[in-house]
Amino acid sequence: MKMNFASLVAVLVFACAAFGGERQPLWPVDAMPDAQPHQFAAMANIARKKGFDPGEWRMPCIEWFAAPANPNGKCMILISGGSYNGLVDTGLVKQWSESFTALGFQCVNLVYRVPRPENLEFYRTAWEDGQRAVRLVRNAAAERHFDPEQIGIVSMSAGSHLATLLAASSETPAYPRIDAIDDTPAHVNIAIAFAPAFVLTDGYGTKNTRGGDAIDSSLSPCFKFDSSTCPMCLLHGGADPYSPIASTRIYRELRKRSIPAEIHLFPGLGHGAHGFARAIEFLRQMDWLGPLGDDVALMDRFPSDDARAIHEKQDLWPAGSIPDAQANQNIPYLEWHIPAKLSTQALLVLWSGGSYNGSSPNGFEVAPVRRFLNSKGMAVVTVDYRHPRPQNGLAKHTSAWQDAQRAIRLVRSEAAARGFDPASIGVMGSSAGGHLALMCAASSRSMAYLPVDGIDKTSCSVQWGVAVYPAYTLVDGKDSGALVDELVFDPATPPMLFLHGDADGHPAMASVKAWEKMRRMGIQSELHTLVRRGHCFQRAAAPLTASFNFMDRIWDFISANVLTREERRALPIH
Repeated sequence: MKMNFASLVAVLVFACAAFGGERQPLWPVDAMPDAQPHQFAAMANIARKKGFDPGEWRMPCIEWFAAPANPNGKCMILISGGSYNGLVDTGLVKQWSESFTALGFQCVNLVYRVPRPENLEFYRTAWEDGQRAVRLVRNAAAERHFDPEQIGIVSMSAGSHLATLLAASSETPAYPRIDAIDDTPAHVNIAIAFAPAFVLTDGYGTKNTRGGDAIDSSLSPCFKFDSSTCPMCLLHGGADPYSPIASTRIYRELRKRSIPAEIHLFPGLGHGAHGFARAIEFLRQMDWLGPLGDDVALMDRFPSDDARAIHEKQDLWPAGSIPDAQANQNIPYLEWHIPAKLSTQALLVLWSGGSYNGSSPNGFEVAPVRRFLNSKGMAVVTVDYRHPRPQNGLAKHTSAWQDAQRAIRLVRSEAAARGFDPASIGVMGSSAGGHLALMCAASSRSMAYLPVDGIDKTSCSVQWGVAVYPAYTLVDGKDSGALVDELVFDPATPPMLFLHGDADGHPAMASVKAWEKMRRMGIQSELHTLVRRGHCFQRAAAPLTASFNFMDRIWDFISANVLTREERRALPIH
C-alpha cells in the first residue's frame, strides 16, 4: 500500500500506540469524513492519563500487534465498546490480542472516533472508521501474510453494535469514496459479538427501556443483512440491561438467510464479555483454527458404568393400572443409577428421544450422560417410557407424558428415604425426549392422567431441566412457527438449559423461542446453539468442539443452578 508524505508523517507521529504496536491512521490528512472538533481517537488507558490532550489524538487509526509466532493466515480486528463515548475495553483488547495471537492470528485494534458525533446518528463516525479500517486491513493482507478473505472481528457492547454493522451492512457505504483504498470491499468474513448494545429500537443509543420485548420493539433498520453478511457468534448475559433479545433478533435474521451462526445466552449475568471459550469453539467448528480432528463416537468415550454403585429397576405403574394402556406398547419402567460417592442430593430424571416411536435407555442420548453425571457424584434415574406412539386419536406424546409425570412422582416419593432431596429434581431429554423434558418443566400443573394411587398425590413439578435439541416444539416445525400449545409455561416452570444444533432439521428457533418465553416470565435460563451441527450432534464429534464438550455445559449448569453452596465448595478442584 502506497502512502503520501502526509500519511507517512502521521504514522510516525502516532507510533506510540495504546498497546505498543504500530499505529496506522485511517484517513489521509484533511480528508476524514464528518470530522468534528470535539472527537478524538484514543483508548481509555491513554485518554484517562493526566494531561491527555484530545487535540493530539484526532486521527482514528488501526494498531497492529506483533505478528504471531505461528501464523494461521488469518487476521482478527478487535473492537472495544464504551457507548460510542469512549473506548473502555482496554483489558479485553489486551486479553483478546494475547489469545488470538497465540492461536496464530494477526491482530489489529480499531481505534475509532469518540465521543458520539453531533447532528448525526450516534454510530456514524465509528461506522465510517470501521469500514475504512476493514479496507486498510484487507489491503495489508499480502504484506502482513494473511488471507484477505480470512478477516474476523471480535467486539464488545457498542463495539458489537459496530461489528454487527460491519458484518451485516458492508454493501451500504458509510461514507463517500475518498481514494483508491475505498475501492476495496469492506466486508468481514466472521464476527464474534459480545453483548451487542443499541441493537433494538427501544434502546436507541441507551439501555433498553422495555427489555427489548415490547410489541413495537424491533431491530434497528441500520442493519441491512445484505448478501455479504458473514457467520456470527453472539454471546449475551441473560440479565443484561442492554437486552439479550438483541442477540436473539440478530440470530433470527441470520437464520432467515441460512447464514451459519451461534448464540450463547448466560443466565443471571449482566453486561460483560461472557463465554470466550464458546467463541473459540465456534471458530474451531467453522474451520478457523485449522482442520477439525476426526469425530469420536460418544459411546466410545463413556463405555463404563464403573462410577455406579447401585442399579435398580422399578415398574412405573401398579399392575393393571397403566392409563390409556395399548396392547402394542411396552411396559414402562425406570432405573436408579446411584454412584458410590455422592457430591449432591439432587437427582436427574433422564430419557431418550426416538420420535415417540422408540426409547433407548442404553443408547447414546442416555447412557453417556448418566455415566458422566455418576462420575461427578450425581444420581440419575432413567426412564423407558411407552412406545410406539399411542393410537385411537391420542396425541403422539400422550403415553410418554403420562409415564414421565409418573416417573417424577415416583422418584420424589422415594427420594428422602434414599438420601436425596425431593425438592431438587431435574429432567433431561433429547429430541422427542427434549420436547418431553420441556413439557414436564413448563406444564407440570397440567394433569396428564387421573390418579391411580397415593403416589399421584405427589407433585410432578421439577426444579430444573435440560432440553437437548427439543423436537415437535414449533407448530409448523419451522423457524416462523409459534410454540406448541402443550407448552403451558405455568408458574411452576423452572430454569432450563437448552442445547441445539444450528443446522438441525428440528429448528434451533424452538429452543430460542422457549428461552425468550421464559425470560419474559422472569426465568433466567441458558441457551447454546452449535454452528454447522445438526440433529443428534453429540453422537460423534471432533475434540475441542462444542459438540464434543456438551456435557460440560450440562455440569456447569447443574453446578451453578442446582448444587447447594456447600455442595459446590466440596467439589474437587480441577
